Amino acid sequence: MAVKAAPEFAISRMWTFEIVAIVCATFLFAGWVKGVVGLGLPTIALALLAATVGLKEAIALMLVPSMVTNVWQGLAGGAFMPLFRRLWLLLLMACLGTWIGVGILAQADSVLLTGLLGFMICGYAGISLVAPQIPPPGRWETVLSPAAGGIGGFVAGLTGSFIPGILYLQALGLSRDHLVQALGISFTVLTVALAAAFARQGLMTADLWLMSAVAVAPAALGMVLGQAVRRRLSEALFRRVFFSALLLLGAYLASRAFA
Repeated sequence: MAVKAAPEFAISRMWTFEIVAIVCATFLFAGWVKGVVGLGLPTIALALLAATVGLKEAIALMLVPSMVTNVWQGLAGGAFMPLFRRLWLLLLMACLGTWIGVGILAQADSVLLTGLLGFMICGYAGISLVAPQIPPPGRWETVLSPAAGGIGGFVAGLTGSFIPGILYLQALGLSRDHLVQALGISFTVLTVALAAAFARQGLMTADLWLMSAVAVAPAALGMVLGQAVRRRLSEALFRRVFFSALLLLGAYLASRAFA
């Protein structure tokens, strides 16, 4: 597949004061949310940046902060090898799905894919608010894991969001600590796959890499501030507010794309 030229937006406008301020504010807030509830940095960053700088640029800017904040999460917890042995096929298929999805993203209309991201966020927020018990895969895990990984990776390649894979991991019945570590492992592997596929398609420029690296600082600061606030807030209440706001933001993205 031919390598596409880098997005004009990223080359001509990435370092304006307005864009730098938007990116830093977005990752400061997304890091704060992750610090409070332990998740949400990629989803918040994608939703806000897709509405301002564009979906392809949003995914590119998310890569370095997502990698930095998830490597530690994936290594901490004491169950890396057992989880990796259990999830390796899911992760392999997620990488393959991501590669295919990014190949389509490079050629597709970003507006329509932003609408798809909006629908995915609405569904994820709705499920999280209702909190139904997703049936565990049980004896079908060996079949469903690669399918869930492939579908989740494909969607991540199109939109930057691994929501189908997240919902599947939540259904595995892991303890809270092991689920957090499994999500960290999955996000780390997925971010590497996204970065490789974006580089292959010519969707990453030096400006995007550098701006993504700059975004690590506000994301880390936000996480520290969020962790300090966590002890003073009801996590259950904050999660309800967070997912309600995410539902509205997803609906806004979808309506913008399909209005």
